[in-house]
Amino acid sequence: MSTLLRWLKFNLIGIVGAVLQLWVLHLFLRAGVQYLQATALGVEAALLHNFGWHQRYTWADRPTDELGEVVARLVRFHLSNGAVSIVGNLLLMRWLKGGMGVPVLVVNLVAIGACSLVNFILGDRFVFGARDCTA
Repeated sequence: MSTLLRWLKFNLIGIVGAVLQLWVLHLFLRAGVQYLQATALGVEAALLHNFGWHQRYTWADRPTDELGEVVARLVRFHLSNGAVSIVGNLLLMRWLKGGMGVPVLVVNLVAIGACSLVNFILGDRFVFGARDCTA
């Protein structure tokens, strides 16, 4: 599969994940949850959603049926994409919302875009890397 096609698939799933993240963020904010905690919960919801779809769609040409490898991928996904997303979102949220008063949803959109390219590279090379494929 070409890198461009994979990048497009990655971003399609990312857009749906971003909508989910913003929806979860909105729900928790309306429930009175503090904005940094609500941000972390929204990111986690998006991470779980995105992992499942990346496993079955974006990197479908690198399959695994072994539960242990799926769990290992999920751990690698959280350690890489999750860390980038959580840290990136929380730092930008603290700086832009906490320090400058930028609206929460705007900051989340900025953070999602800023983290996307790094997450794609980590997903392609570290999480769903070709080393997982059997010949």
